[in-house]
Amino acid sequence: MKNIPLILMGCGGVGRQLLQHIITTRSLHSRKGLYLRVVGVCDSQCLVVTRDWLNNDLDDSLLLKACQVKQDGSSLSILGDFDKCQVYGHSESQGKIFEIASQLGKSTGLVCVDCSASSDTVVVLKEVVHMGCCVVLANKKPLTSTMEDFDKLFGYPHRIRHESTVGAGLPVIVSLNRIISSGDIIYRVVGSLSGTLGYVMSELEDGKPLSKVVRDAKTLGYTEPDPRDDLSGMDVARKALILARILGRQISLDDIKIESLYPKELGPDMMSVEDFLDHGISRVDGYMQERVMKAASNEKVLRYVCVIEGPRCEVGILEILKNSALGRLRGSDNILEINSRCYKEQPLVIQGAGAGNDTTAAGVLADIIDLHSLFP
Repeated sequence: MKNIPLILMGCGGVGRQLLQHIITTRSLHSRKGLYLRVVGVCDSQCLVVTRDWLNNDLDDSLLLKACQVKQDGSSLSILGDFDKCQVYGHSESQGKIFEIASQLGKSTGLVCVDCSASSDTVVVLKEVVHMGCCVVLANKKPLTSTMEDFDKLFGYPHRIRHESTVGAGLPVIVSLNRIISSGDIIYRVVGSLSGTLGYVMSELEDGKPLSKVVRDAKTLGYTEPDPRDDLSGMDVARKALILARILGRQISLDDIKIESLYPKELGPDMMSVEDFLDHGISRVDGYMQERVMKAASNEKVLRYVCVIEGPRCEVGILEILKNSALGRLRGSDNILEINSRCYKEQPLVIQGAGAGNDTTAAGVLADIIDLHSLFP
């Protein structure tokens, strides 16, 4: 049996779902000769590790307890009441992770899994990968930090997996890497990479006002607590930046032109979420309706997309032909079109569920398993 030790950073929705997946797929992985040994789990307040992390792991009952604790909105520090583990406060967590990484990186290996939403984890990730460990990310922020941080992480490309940073479980990153490795030349990438904004654009196409669509999306749980986090386009911009960097562009977020679906005077610094939903967003209804009608008059529809073509990297609303793959997109699916030398006349199209804790966690788990050949 091949053991793969791992530490999970971030125990939110995706992190908890990953732990559930690890537990429920034990028998499947056992038949493949693999065992995922979870030696530590951390949230923003503390790190929980097994007492004998060189040999043992946090057993499944404790992992389920951790999931329940976080589901209830509590800190993992509660797990300190159990004899099977040790708890380290926030100030000690980083040093302990480095200690574990230093020893396991030289012997059995270790996977550091980042399912957080923090930009601070990049410090840990850069150090552990330098120690010989592997890194798997669902968190986009470390890959959209400075080019210096990005280059340090990808100084060890065979030890990095990050499929779930773009398109959740969709094979976006692996497809791009395969095309690049084959020597094919990618000319253009266009993608609808936000389930929330995909839903919004579909509903606008049906003639509904933007204000109602946004309120409905929030009620359905499609948006962040503050819908402006989605409507700003920043999440799509981060995904676009990751794709652009994979394609060799030496750029940062500041280099990407981003179109927001609301003006600055409706921003978080200017009004509350409640005021935005009740009074603010309705100010944009007329403008968006005009854009929808203009597109329809040209046999086109509106889609919120990223476009990477030559030096161009933009995120915003684009008029798309109705009968194209992007034009036929409905609901919250993600879709990516890739035009290259080999896919010149008809683009390579990747489409499917691009959001959700379950789908994202499944993508993370697949990335962890993909690293198994690097472990003794």
